Amino acid sequence: MSGEAKLSERVLQVVTWTAAIVTMSVLLFVVGFILVKGLPYIKPSLFAFKYTSLNASLTPALISTVIMTLLSLLIAAPIGVFAATWLNEYARRGNKIVMVVRVTAETLAGIPSIVYGLFGMLFFVTFLHWGYSVLAGAFTLSIMILPLTLRSTEEALASVPDTLREGAFGLGAGRLRTVFRVVMPAAAPGILAGVILSIGRIVGETAALVYTAGTVAQVPINPAQSARTLSVHMYLLSSEGLHMGEGYATAVILLLVVILINSASAWAAKRIGVKK
Repeated sequence: MSGEAKLSERVLQVVTWTAAIVTMSVLLFVVGFILVKGLPYIKPSLFAFKYTSLNASLTPALISTVIMTLLSLLIAAPIGVFAATWLNEYARRGNKIVMVVRVTAETLAGIPSIVYGLFGMLFFVTFLHWGYSVLAGAFTLSIMILPLTLRSTEEALASVPDTLREGAFGLGAGRLRTVFRVVMPAAAPGILAGVILSIGRIVGETAALVYTAGTVAQVPINPAQSARTLSVHMYLLSSEGLHMGEGYATAVILLLVVILINSASAWAAKRIGVKK
């Protein structure tokens, strides 16, 4: 190897290590700052089942976050997965409808969340008369995460080698059996990764939910009631300026929720990969 090539390699190594160190430093700084500010305010009253102006409990928001996440995924995940399956497995190559759907999905993915919130308020809250409710928020979030679910599923399906499909066809399996018994299990880790990214966006969303789900600090008994998620709860506490410490504590809990979700997804992806 010439001296110039060795110099270029060293420069690339330095740049790579520098980028990695900067990234880790920013992450550690953000996490450390949240922990230092929030841990002193984590106390039993913060986890009371009922919210009051004195305890600023996050339990109703935590329960509402779980409900909102499950309901949004229940709406968006099947539509996104099956739409991606049609695009990749059934639609003909070069189909104009496929191009339109992909461009539409990419366009929807780039729209700011505040625009989704305004749409949800005008359509679900006002036009359909659902009011500020969990249902209006879940449908709005499902539209937001649909492009992400669709594109990630399509990429996962496209990464499956054609030899698996050809082998299944050669053994006499039909297209439907091939897709759901061969292709889908092989693409399951990638599909799950898209779903996990969608969960992360749901958990961290604030603007769209303020306009659709409302800000009531209570555990919703039914989807027609208003509720606030953890991110909305944290935003309201910080904007009021009366419970800044509890707001940082909520950020700590939100961070733990995201870490648990990512850990569970990694474990599930590994298990699926082993079974495959």
